[in-house]
Amino acid sequence: MHQTQPSLDLLTALDVLLEEGSVSGAAARLHLSEPAMSRTLGRIRKAMGDPILVRSGRRMVPTPRALAVQGEVRALVEAARRVFVSPAEPDPATLVREFVIMASDPVTAAIGAPLLAEVARQAPGVTLRFVPEGPGELRPLREGVADLQVTVLDEPDPGSHVESLITDQPVAVVRPGHPLLDGEVTPARFAAADHVVTSRRGRTCGPIDHALAALGLRRRVVGSMPTFTAAMFVVLASDLVGMAGGDWLMCGAIETLGLVSFPIPLDLPPIRISQAWHARYDADPAHAWLRAQVRDAFHAPGTARRR
Repeated sequence: MHQTQPSLDLLTALDVLLEEGSVSGAAARLHLSEPAMSRTLGRIRKAMGDPILVRSGRRMVPTPRALAVQGEVRALVEAARRVFVSPAEPDPATLVREFVIMASDPVTAAIGAPLLAEVARQAPGVTLRFVPEGPGELRPLREGVADLQVTVLDEPDPGSHVESLITDQPVAVVRPGHPLLDGEVTPARFAAADHVVTSRRGRTCGPIDHALAALGLRRRVVGSMPTFTAAMFVVLASDLVGMAGGDWLMCGAIETLGLVSFPIPLDLPPIRISQAWHARYDADPAHAWLRAQVRDAFHAPGTARRR
């Protein structure tokens, strides 16, 4: 019996199908009719011996097999694309591409506006899609979830390149008129206040608690928020003490909300923001252009009051 043989066209179609999660979306991306795209999906299913995408209500969802190979498929498609694409410097004015940037909440708040404005000015055909950070076990660069990661990178993806961008300092934030502002903020007074913390994993203990424990102190954490922005809105409407994700990074949000920031009276490590990308993109001229735009956004006039 004839077996469908895998080809670059099928790999490309599979990559787009998994990214779009729909036959109609993939057909539009590949400039095919929906019936043609459906036939291509049928060939992929036959070649892989797996349904790949199955209907769940009004949408289609990937099978475990599809999720397992998605990162490898993306890497193969990108590698094949590099074979046929000239490595010459791209012309931003004619570049048509979508980049996925996984960034922390403070980074998005600090550079989102200047980065989007400059990219729109230089490259109207480029779209930047910001996505939040995922669970700690996720390897977004290796698995092809993101093209670029901009955040605190304690454990970079294996096989990724890392470029340091800025070093910032954590600060505490409270509402105007907070009792803690009446006098010197000592470690003991700081620990005696009620706190709200930020953790995308819902954790309530971190470097502040370790530093307090070294002084024989312990604070009361009443809750956690998934983002620094959400935590600052909670702080604004309460007597809780929060922490901003960097004095420089969050200064615009702090000022806009009318919060008061002050140095945390503890010996805490600095916040080091870096950008990282997988090795498969290191020689990609368009990706190098994107990295330059991100780097410049941290130095754009008006991005922050100081560094």
